[in-house]
Amino acid sequence: MSGTGRLASTLGPRTRRVVYGDPGPADVRRELGSTSLVDLVHVVMLTERGLLPAPAAARLLERITRLRADGFRELYDLPAPRGLYLMYEGHLVAELGADVGGKLHTGRSRNDIKATITALRLRADLTDLLGEALRLQAVLLSRARAHRRTVMPIYTHFQPAMPVTYGYYLAGIAVALDRDLTALRHTVEELTRCPLGAGAVAGTDLPLDPARTAELLGFDGPLLHAVDAVASRDTVLRALAGAGSLGVTLSRLATDLQLWSTQEFGFVEFPERLVGGSSAMPQKRNAFLLEHVKAMAGAPIGAWAGAAAAMKSTPFTNSIEVGTDAVSGAWAALATVRDSVLLAQVLASGARPAESRMAQRADEGFVTATVVANRLVRQGVPFRTAHHVVGAAVREAVEAGQARLTRLKLPEGVQADEQAALPSLAEVVAEHRYGGGPGAFDASFDAMRGRLAEHTDWLRLRRAQWAAAERDLEKAVAEIIGRSRENEGEAA
Repeated sequence: MSGTGRLASTLGPRTRRVVYGDPGPADVRRELGSTSLVDLVHVVMLTERGLLPAPAAARLLERITRLRADGFRELYDLPAPRGLYLMYEGHLVAELGADVGGKLHTGRSRNDIKATITALRLRADLTDLLGEALRLQAVLLSRARAHRRTVMPIYTHFQPAMPVTYGYYLAGIAVALDRDLTALRHTVEELTRCPLGAGAVAGTDLPLDPARTAELLGFDGPLLHAVDAVASRDTVLRALAGAGSLGVTLSRLATDLQLWSTQEFGFVEFPERLVGGSSAMPQKRNAFLLEHVKAMAGAPIGAWAGAAAAMKSTPFTNSIEVGTDAVSGAWAALATVRDSVLLAQVLASGARPAESRMAQRADEGFVTATVVANRLVRQGVPFRTAHHVVGAAVREAVEAGQARLTRLKLPEGVQADEQAALPSLAEVVAEHRYGGGPGAFDASFDAMRGRLAEHTDWLRLRRAQWAAAERDLEKAVAEIIGRSRENEGEAA
């Protein structure tokens, strides 16, 4: 059936390529895979509500199921002048007749179908990203525990500041990552209501059962408001924002690891499988994967900006700017962040700290200066005075060509005692147990291990819910087809 009744012709070839692209087999499988899933659910619901005769429903379900099983191969070369969806629906009408294929679209619109497909794809992509980010958090915590006593200096303004441990640093990245995980998880929780049933923009007068279609697609419940269901893609913005924040966290980890892997620092070394050479300089050993991680953070940030710009000032109803153009860049951006997480997993796991070099730089960097001042404070010396005394001692040591504090000129009236003696690095790290310091490693580590378990359990339960919905749908489809075949056999 050509045209729409109201319109007798369609877009020209060049304009059609601009609007709909030139979809190949992979595009057909991806788009129609989601579309046909929604169709199966819709047909089951229409049948149960008495809006679609069972024989017609069975024929539709059988035909759609066969198309899905074959990856829609027979549709690859069909013309799609009005897009893949209408090409696919037209094929069903041509194969099954208008009395069967023409009833598929009862009570719905491309608007609510598209909103539902977007929600399903976003749900799948975000949970996949979450799963990989959880694996990264597990890697960070494992390495943190292994190196909880590997002393190194931490830097502020690129200058050695205080002694910590490599494991403590990695645990800090795991804490930051947890907030990114929480944000992504919250975004998935926004996708618990199914847009199907909203129709074009205001629902329908047909007695549909949106709660049933929501159930069969693994949503918690049906839509609340038809206009919002087809007009809103703000969850895409929050998904990109969460992915962007995750990308930024990983880019900062990558920046530290790249700096620390230079010959000048020599804190971290990567195995040969994680580095590259140079086409011109034979001595090079480049940790180039870290540069990919840093760059990949730009994809979701740019996609968010593009999506927000496309959505801005659009009318609050179904809009191509919002539902199509704003969303189109999200999928590649989310895939890019997922790739950056995969790289971060192997880099965090493969990085090997040079423990002696780390300890040497901590020992030579005057990083115990603050704790020396604090020990004077415990003897009653005002902190600003203690700060001046220790600072002067550092200056004298540097001018004398020394890399360590050796003696202090104590303020008048202050007696040297054992408590004011210059501490060892291990003592300093252990004593920094207040304010979330490395001496309280167990507290932050145990908290993150608990959060990791909580996120993992939540993801497992969500995936189990979706798998159960898929099984329920398969059962409902099989029952409708089975009953139809039984009735045909009795009639024969």
